[in-house]
Amino acid sequence: MNIAQRTELYRRLASVNPNPRSDLVYGNHFELLVAVVLSAQATDVSVNKATAKLWPVANTPQAILDLGEARLRDYIKTIGLYQTKAKNVIKLCEQLLALHGGVVPNDRKALEALPGVGSKTASVVLNVAFGVPTIAVDTHIFRVANRTGLAPEKTADKVAAKLEKVTPKEYLLNAHHWLILHGRYLCKARTPECWRCSIAEFCKFKAKTPAAGEVAVRPLKGKPVAKKKAAAR
Repeated sequence: MNIAQRTELYRRLASVNPNPRSDLVYGNHFELLVAVVLSAQATDVSVNKATAKLWPVANTPQAILDLGEARLRDYIKTIGLYQTKAKNVIKLCEQLLALHGGVVPNDRKALEALPGVGSKTASVVLNVAFGVPTIAVDTHIFRVANRTGLAPEKTADKVAAKLEKVTPKEYLLNAHHWLILHGRYLCKARTPECWRCSIAEFCKFKAKTPAAGEVAVRPLKGKPVAKKKAAAR
């Protein structure tokens, strides 16, 4: 994919969603950090349901520590890996208070030193909270980057590095949100909705469902290729 195609791809994503926002619900930097930590291997919907009850009770490092690990587990027990996440959030709060005065640091190294925070979480926080043009690659962005040919690589880290290199500067700040939302709601793993995709003409993914520009007669289920073969018969 050349620079003109990449620029047009992002221009179209921007025109569809000019002001992209995270699906996570948060009111401050600390809430964002904890929500992203909780979202690992879990859906944003499940995190939002839990934090809707948690934030009114405890939404600062000290308040979480006052709540305690056992009670924190009760609030987040509907989220995957909640026991490990509760331990990490407690330790994260302790470290924020001890080393950063309870303030979420605007520094990758400091963020990644926090319990439960890896490079992906740090990238999300830096981008969303502090406006740093980073791209955190999850399963949705990985899929879109490879299907479209925007940044075809075999690992998430390599996709992230390539996306940050090839994304035009004017689109880099919001690229993370455009790509993740596109993958979550349109370029789905099993049934990508190619018929309403604004960037289908740039896509290298062959098993489209149905071809770009066509209208689906009925809801599609199952694997795209199998559905296409069934239609041919």
